[in-house]
Amino acid sequence: MFGLFKKKDPLEKLQDKYRKLLAEAHTLSQRDRRAGDEKTAEAEEVAKEIDRLKSERT
Repeated sequence: MFGLFKKKDPLEKLQDKYRKLLAEAHTLSQRDRRAGDEKTAEAEEVAKEIDRLKSERT
């Protein structure tokens, strides 16, 4: 219950965004391959940002 108001750090937010983009890309790819590929490209950009943040922390 105390974690209810805990704010996420930027890394957690990006990881959530990455998961959502991949899920959306999967559903889009079943109907429209090009749209699915575009979402996958967006997800890869978020993955690069995640890697950048992780490297800054170490």
